[in-house]
Amino acid sequence: MSVAMEPTPSTELRKGALGLGFIVFFVISAAGPLVAIAGGYPLGIMLGNGAGTPSLLVATVAILLLFAACYTAMARHVTNAGGFYAFTARGLGGTAGGAAAWIALLGYNTMQIGLYGMFGAVSAGFMSTHFGIDAPWWVYSLIALVSIAVLGYRQIDLSAKVLSLLVMGEYVVVLLLDIAILRSGGAHGIDLTSFSPRVFTSGTPAIGFLFCFATFIGFEATTIYSEEAKDPQRTVPLATYISVLLIGAFYCFSVWCMIVGAGANDIVKTLTALADPTTFLYSLSDHYANHALTTAMSVLFITSVYAGLLAFHNSASRYFFASGREGLLPKALGRTHVRHGSPHIGSIAQSAVALVVVVAFIVLRADPVLTLFSWLTNVATLCIIALMALSSAAVFVFFKRLPSRDESVLRVAVFPVISGLALAVVLVLAIVNFPLLTGAGATLSYALTALLPIFAVAGILAARSLKRRDRASYERLGSSRI
Repeated sequence: MSVAMEPTPSTELRKGALGLGFIVFFVISAAGPLVAIAGGYPLGIMLGNGAGTPSLLVATVAILLLFAACYTAMARHVTNAGGFYAFTARGLGGTAGGAAAWIALLGYNTMQIGLYGMFGAVSAGFMSTHFGIDAPWWVYSLIALVSIAVLGYRQIDLSAKVLSLLVMGEYVVVLLLDIAILRSGGAHGIDLTSFSPRVFTSGTPAIGFLFCFATFIGFEATTIYSEEAKDPQRTVPLATYISVLLIGAFYCFSVWCMIVGAGANDIVKTLTALADPTTFLYSLSDHYANHALTTAMSVLFITSVYAGLLAFHNSASRYFFASGREGLLPKALGRTHVRHGSPHIGSIAQSAVALVVVVAFIVLRADPVLTLFSWLTNVATLCIIALMALSSAAVFVFFKRLPSRDESVLRVAVFPVISGLALAVVLVLAIVNFPLLTGAGATLSYALTALLPIFAVAGILAARSLKRRDRASYERLGSSRI
């Protein structure tokens, strides 16, 4: 008598599913270009250094390129869906890796879940204004949650195709407005006032820096897709540099055009006078272009948030997957779908966590933007900056212990120190100014920042527990899969 054997559960992601273009689309969609330009930068200009924001963007890109240089150097040696966690584990050891894994889980989940608040609010407003449908914000958030769960469960290239269409539309509408502003000469003529030292140091540059860094969150996700990339040793570094430069150039040019459109001396006064500064881009569109472009922006703002939801869902589900596969979380999370090659259980876990948190905010009748979006996405920003600083240290230690002739001293010894120190300063500034970033009281704001050390300690305990149970698995934490 023959006995049917249960197939061995797969723990491998779908190899070769993503080319360079699709990885870049994932990254720039996570950055949310239209959300940043329409929603983030008007607030950053108003609260930061005003017309000097484009200069801050140039400085931000410079720091991120330094980080990318050392980050991609290590990506050639560690190919793992755990990204930051894997780098930290291989460079600083399993205990630090456990802390990084849990901080990453906190960061990517809070970013993804926070976006449901923004998606629900802007969708409800759009449907009410244009179609007279007055449904509560959470209806749209829950519809999005279900669709994201379906896409995240399936093949990664399906998500990539959806994102590529949405992201191209965002870039087109903003660049059309940029051209319209420059063709008209702006409010007082085209000038480079934004890049002068006097304007750069005006206002509160520290706050402006935080908004600039926040809008780049997601660019580091290139390594998360390394196991699914075609030729990861080449594709991941290229995708990282292209993403930083493409996002940075787009932000810098478009924010400068916004300032030209309002006038460098008037931009802060104009924004302060608005009841909602996030409507500023739409007012520029009505003035310099036409209402059709403004309507297109309104639609694409919604799809921009949706693209971010999908991109961060994929990132969070891969951290669940990597942590489960290597024993920091239940092993079931480390399985992949037989047909789709997707981290389907990690995807289900992320959707379940999102559902619980969103429902909690619904029950509490909390404001979807001022609480769900603002609180959670700012916590995520802290997490990602902390992970970047940890990764910088990990790169330095990794190559000091295992020298490589293929990597220059600048990339593995000098750049990690400079970027690590710069990121540590940005992290301290973010924590000190967290009440201003969230709009919440000091007590609540610092309680939210306390989530980082709490999750770090939980990750350390998980790593030590694994070490006691299975020393060999602990030693392999973050090891390359390819």
